[in-house]
Amino acid sequence: MSLKNEIESLKAKFLPQVPDKIKESMRKAQDDLRKLRLAERALGTGDIAVDFTLPNAKGEPVSSESLRKDGPLVLNFYRGIWCPYCNLELKALQDVHAEIRALGASLVAISPQLPDESLSDSEKIQLEFEVLSDVNSVVSDQYGLTFSLAEELRPIYKNWGADVATVNDDPDWKLPLPATYIISQDGRIVHSFTDEDYSQRLEPDEILDSLRALRE
Repeated sequence: MSLKNEIESLKAKFLPQVPDKIKESMRKAQDDLRKLRLAERALGTGDIAVDFTLPNAKGEPVSSESLRKDGPLVLNFYRGIWCPYCNLELKALQDVHAEIRALGASLVAISPQLPDESLSDSEKIQLEFEVLSDVNSVVSDQYGLTFSLAEELRPIYKNWGADVATVNDDPDWKLPLPATYIISQDGRIVHSFTDEDYSQRLEPDEILDSLRALRE
């Protein structure tokens, strides 16, 4: 099953359980976010990627330059372990991780969660690639992806067990748009995906196709 189909199946189970008033708040927040045109303004295909050094789940520094030393880099920004769509995406990336490595590329995922929370991510989902912690959304800001969750949604998220302010140590509830970048060894973005709709994600097959194209 494709990642898109898995997400649509999840939405079909989850959304009917959400009260209409909350659905309306979610729709309004997404409409307001789209008006900011972040996806359009964020770094995209053809741009030079921003290099970074961030701690992994064990608190050890990992640099994008070191990851690109031997080949391209697949860079994924996700919201957090509390996001069910992110969980599906991370599992889908794990499923193709061996193929990504076979194509000479590295894969990392970045969220604004604290390192301890990121360690929980990798343990719970059994990820074999690096999960990095972008505290205060510094790198996400540099890629043009950061926004603050609408205030009316914050108590709703907390009620669902997603206390973003606590797991990110961030009172502003900053999150990245879901985004995936394929970065060539020389630091240029050769393929990008961003969307204000947090349920939309790049299909893993498209990542593999882009990596194959780089080898031609």
